[in-house]
Amino acid sequence: MITSEKSSEMRADRLIQALLFLQGRPQVTASELAAELEVSVPTARRDLEALAMSGVPIYPTRGRGGGWRLIGGARTDLTGLTQGEVNSLLVALTQSGAATPERIAAMRKLVRAVPEPFREGAQRVAVSTVRDAPWGVTEDDSPPPVVAELQRAIAGSVQVALQYDGSSGPSEAEVVPLMVGSRGPRWYLIAAPVVEGTDAADAGRLRTYRADRILGLRLLGVRGTAPVEFDGALAWAEMVERVEAFRGAVRAVVHVEPWAVKAISDRFGVQARMLDEQPDGAGRVRMEVSAHRVDALAEQLAGWTGVAEVVEPQSVRSALRDLGERMAALYGAPSAQDGSETTL
Repeated sequence: MITSEKSSEMRADRLIQALLFLQGRPQVTASELAAELEVSVPTARRDLEALAMSGVPIYPTRGRGGGWRLIGGARTDLTGLTQGEVNSLLVALTQSGAATPERIAAMRKLVRAVPEPFREGAQRVAVSTVRDAPWGVTEDDSPPPVVAELQRAIAGSVQVALQYDGSSGPSEAEVVPLMVGSRGPRWYLIAAPVVEGTDAADAGRLRTYRADRILGLRLLGVRGTAPVEFDGALAWAEMVERVEAFRGAVRAVVHVEPWAVKAISDRFGVQARMLDEQPDGAGRVRMEVSAHRVDALAEQLAGWTGVAEVVEPQSVRSALRDLGERMAALYGAPSAQDGSETTL
């Protein structure tokens, strides 16, 4: 069985192969591409349509002798692509799944193939996007539209003006976007203001923004560059460590029915771990789950009371009890409608 991540990884590599295949031929049919990529004709046709939608200048010709062509005819480099089209293709590729070896190889092929004037920007997009291990499980980890705009700003080395809804309320900032990445269902931006009198971001003033809290974004058209000492991998690792510490500030030990362990693990992601896989006298196993606040953890656990019992700490048990009392007060007293029956 091919997982969705594996499928997206395979498609990303195919799109690059398809683009390179198109370069050396005046025209390509879906059947020819299918044979080259060893996929079905409908799959090859969808790949060609995906390339066109991502901004690559290809178009279909109908009828006998028809096929797909790169605008301008055959070429051995991608000189027919504009900088915006190159960036659009890189953005689509970096957002299509985790940074597997296959996807990294595909991005390197594309970076090498793009016109020389655009190569530096393409390289910046490729190395400044991270798809990290998940926090919890999500069916849709597609990025919000603002992420693509941030990636274009990174490619062009320009500053942006952000309107941001932070913990202390809405605010505005002018920053240099340095990298974007996803962790579970959430996308983040790491950015910094420039050092006064320069166009370089201040490495000592890095800040993390949640992409879904960016209310507005405007490219300023003012140059903004990453500092020489900026280490993207280190900055991302430190951000993850801070967020994990925040998310896991409150921990609780729970006794769980064995059949519910996977569901709870999926729900809490890395914020859940097994303490003892051997069932106790009641047939339950011990797990530890965590969240950033006592009330938040209690709210997350409330839906699992039928299969999980909080053993400690008392603060979480008390929060669950208070939550139960509020629900009982709200729903406990039967209304006149509760005992009524509807007849036709």
